[in-house]
Amino acid sequence: MSWGTELWDQFDNLEKHTQWGIEFVERYTKFVKERSEIEISYAKQIRNLSKKYQPKKNSKEDEEYKYTSCRAFLSTLNELNDYAGQHEVIAENLTSQIICELTRFVQELKAERKSHFHDGRKAQQHIENCWKQLESSKRRFERDCKEADRAQQYFEKMDADINVTKADVEKARQQAQMRHQMAEDSKNEYSACLQKFNQEQNEHYYTLIPHIFQRIQDMEERRIQKVGESMKTFAEVDRQVLPIVGKCLDGMTKAAESIEPKSDSNQVIESYKSGFEPPGDVEFEDYSQPMKRTASDTSLSNSRNEGKPDKPISKSKGKLWPFIKKNKLMSLLTSPHQPPPPPPASPSPSAIPNGPQSPKQHKEPLSHRLNEFMTSKPKMHCFRSLKRGLSLKLGSGPEDFSHLPPEQRRKKLQAKIDEINKDIQKEMDQREALTKMKDVYLKNPQMGDPSSVDPRLAEISQNIEKLRLELQKFDGWLAEVEGRMPVRSDSSKRQSGMFEAQNNAPVNNNCAQDRESPDGSYTEERSSEAQVKEFDDEFDDEEPLPTIGTCKVLYPFEGQNEGTISVAEGEVLHVIEEDKGDGWTRVRRNDDEEGYVPTSYVEVFLENTKGAMTYI
Repeated sequence: MSWGTELWDQFDNLEKHTQWGIEFVERYTKFVKERSEIEISYAKQIRNLSKKYQPKKNSKEDEEYKYTSCRAFLSTLNELNDYAGQHEVIAENLTSQIICELTRFVQELKAERKSHFHDGRKAQQHIENCWKQLESSKRRFERDCKEADRAQQYFEKMDADINVTKADVEKARQQAQMRHQMAEDSKNEYSACLQKFNQEQNEHYYTLIPHIFQRIQDMEERRIQKVGESMKTFAEVDRQVLPIVGKCLDGMTKAAESIEPKSDSNQVIESYKSGFEPPGDVEFEDYSQPMKRTASDTSLSNSRNEGKPDKPISKSKGKLWPFIKKNKLMSLLTSPHQPPPPPPASPSPSAIPNGPQSPKQHKEPLSHRLNEFMTSKPKMHCFRSLKRGLSLKLGSGPEDFSHLPPEQRRKKLQAKIDEINKDIQKEMDQREALTKMKDVYLKNPQMGDPSSVDPRLAEISQNIEKLRLELQKFDGWLAEVEGRMPVRSDSSKRQSGMFEAQNNAPVNNNCAQDRESPDGSYTEERSSEAQVKEFDDEFDDEEPLPTIGTCKVLYPFEGQNEGTISVAEGEVLHVIEEDKGDGWTRVRRNDDEEGYVPTSYVEVFLENTKGAMTYI
């Protein structure tokens, strides 16, 4: 059906309808634009979320990604980032394929509609003018006919009157004939105008208006079709990214399926295995046969030969070393990776399986051995070495990794050796390439100067020599560590050798200090066990340190390392040991919780100085 034949008299309504159609396209375009903005915002938030949980470079979180669950989470974050990219693609396609197209189409539609209705108004104006001309000629014909009729009646009246002269009658007759002629001319003009109007009207309603309305109808149908295509594109834009989104989701599923609980649990063993053996049984101490032990009878070999325990030492309290004074000693040895720091606020059960090694077959009471080690090592030096150990723990550690237990130290040394070997291979590859280049220059001097390569070759040779010396040093440390590693099948020989070394060890003024590790580290089983025995006796009888002042916390500090304490900004604490030059101040809270805080985080007020000292 055509608008030109069915809606020939609905020009105004069609004008309103087409205007509404254009506004509808503009409204739909605005809808797509807002959807595109939502997609962009959603993609940005997803990307920010993925970035927020990505591991930071050179952070402790890097260690976590040796576990399959953490690697799966990282894969999920990467897939989620790609998933956000697909939403950005949706927004981009909506903008280019719909918004831009509809915006341009609406502008063209408005111009076309304006042209069509301008032609329609022009045709309407023309037919109205023709109608006015017809009405004017009709009225003129009607007026002339009436004038001719009145002139004829007047002539007849004058002709019948005998009193009127012949000249007047002739004049009246001529007037009547003139009016009849004018009426005839008006009739002919009116007839011509009427014929012309009918032709114009027929052309207007059967040719011009149908043609104009048909073009308007075509324009409206194109608008509707364009809206339909845009709606289809709206769906296809989403459909196009579904395969890639599906791959992202498949990647997340695959990452989740790659998690291996057994592998993660074995990784925990590899990460925290110390290489020590569990402690042996503690012999029964017979209090029914009191014996007085002299200073010369404190050796482990004598007590083993006698087979009887001496008088128990009240200080030791007969405790097995992994369970001594949990609130203080346990925190000193809680981390198998670092030297024992100062006593923390709470115990750490993780220290139990990773403490110093205890012999399995020797059955002498532990209290006698504690007493023996206490007579050979001063306490104060041991505590200072622990403070140095705290500084070591918070820093990078010694080059030979002597602050680690044997198994962990062996792994670190092996990793360092592998890294040096890779560097050596890289330098050798560079030297080989430069040597070939020099040979080419020697054969073809026009390509370059052979002597220009010599400085670089000399530098590479020096680097290789340095790396080989470094490798030799780490190989020596690794061989030493592997020689110290406990062998379960030869435990008796290892223990006897250890005890002999203990009995023959010279008395010195440093605790847990040997050739390689002057920081109280785990380089010797003897020194580690001596630390445990010494601190058991020391802390059992030690009174709480006196308060030497107060301090106010300037900045919040999270005590994540052993020996430290968490504090809040503005908190007031008791100072029990001032900074000894290592950047840490020992404080106490509520008489039962103490630890170290950075000196720069607090403002210290010492009682003996009657003033305040601020460490910034």
